[in-house]
Amino acid sequence: MPTDHAPLLGLPPSLNAPLIERLTARVAAAADAVQVTTNAPYTGAPLADLPVSTPADVDAAFARARDAQAAWAVTSMRERKKILLRFHDLVLERQNEVLDLMQAESGKTRRDAFLEVTDIAITARYYARSAPGLLAPQRRRGAIPLLTRTTELRHPKGFVAVVSPWNYPLSMAAGDAIPALMAGNAVVQKPDTQTAITALWALDLMHEAGLPTGVWQMVLGRGSSIGGALMDNADYMMFTGSTASGRRIARDAGERLIGSSLELGGKNAMLVLDDADIDRAADGAIAACFPSAGQLCVSIERMYVAEAVHDEFVARTEELRIGAAYDYSCDVGSLTNPAQLDTVTAHVEDAVAKGATVLAGGKARPDLGPLFYEPTILADVTPDMTLYDNETFGPVVSIFPFRDVDDAIARANATPYGLNASVWSRSGARGRAVAARLRAGTVNVNEAFAAAWGSIDAPMGGMGDSGLGRRHGADGILKYTEPQTVAHQRVQGFDPPAGVSHRAWPPS
Repeated sequence: MPTDHAPLLGLPPSLNAPLIERLTARVAAAADAVQVTTNAPYTGAPLADLPVSTPADVDAAFARARDAQAAWAVTSMRERKKILLRFHDLVLERQNEVLDLMQAESGKTRRDAFLEVTDIAITARYYARSAPGLLAPQRRRGAIPLLTRTTELRHPKGFVAVVSPWNYPLSMAAGDAIPALMAGNAVVQKPDTQTAITALWALDLMHEAGLPTGVWQMVLGRGSSIGGALMDNADYMMFTGSTASGRRIARDAGERLIGSSLELGGKNAMLVLDDADIDRAADGAIAACFPSAGQLCVSIERMYVAEAVHDEFVARTEELRIGAAYDYSCDVGSLTNPAQLDTVTAHVEDAVAKGATVLAGGKARPDLGPLFYEPTILADVTPDMTLYDNETFGPVVSIFPFRDVDDAIARANATPYGLNASVWSRSGARGRAVAARLRAGTVNVNEAFAAAWGSIDAPMGGMGDSGLGRRHGADGILKYTEPQTVAHQRVQGFDPPAGVSHRAWPPS
């Protein structure tokens, strides 16, 4: 049984009323806006009252963005870089404040929150340093050598709408806005209301770093209320969330002939080969399955393991410390909202009723807090069970033994999703060969997800029902730009010189 920590009785001192009031004042909403109250997952206690934006508020935010973006687009790359690097420094200097915020709003452990701090610091530094080269004019081969000078330019799209989720409130909010801003766009963002304070903290810090007013704004509200206004005003849509919502956004963006980038669901697989380091693979499996209580798009929900690792993995899970603490003493925290607890509970109960075996966990822990659920491992999972091929998005993993690696690869690929995967082997060559056969946008060898996610110079995204487009790397900023080809024809055009027939003048 995991080690338990008693529930917290209050919020950390850094989450004081003046801070919350300052941050909520940055929401683009009317002074008399309707208010909505969020609750702390650890305890269920009220956390913050937030203003709700209307479609008219969204329209007004884009109107303010038009003037701001025109000036921002002609701001030198050097000045944009300075702002991002100042933001990088401020994130690290003030990390304790945002760590408290993330834990209070999402219920995750401090170590999971800290990964978001490092992620955003790395992202800001990478695009500050890389964007000048990636966005600089590029010489291209001309139509006629020496006579045609062709240059590719990159212009900002203009107005980017970012819709970010609750599960990684700093990484998903700031991480997608940073390259859009660096490319010269204005951003109007709708973070999830449950974790909006964290997103607003990032916005506040970016303004402290020197970002002009109006270039990055935030609105709050349900997608059913303000999503249409975001789509109507945007030149590009960046969305992270469910596959069902992503399909609707892709359809609407297609109707408007604007681009979109969508990171959606996953049913990610981990393969532990027969030559894996068992101790290392067992530790890696824990890190793969239960970060942020399993509420991570790239976490592992299916494990295909050589029979040798099975018992060790189960034993390691039983050592996990579950609970609430504003320090680094817990391994697994709380789910974030009641809907996720309902989904996790329903998936496990359905599986057990249909014959699945609970190897570890398998139940909610209301004694620790209203939304805690034990890290759970299930065996004997079959296709008739809901969680077999549907994303659970919680601390639940199904384990399947295998003997033939080709069969394991085929079973791992038997899903409409294709976001992330993990392969474990003592042979790097063998691990990479298996990885190349998996249908997933990122595959990690001897790591869970951090190696691919942290390789920020490489693209990250999904295949199939896991989405369209990529974040990170060159793709992560170029998608926010419009390429323009400028071709300067010099000396001689495409018509033949005087006295030369068309038949004798095929330029090549």
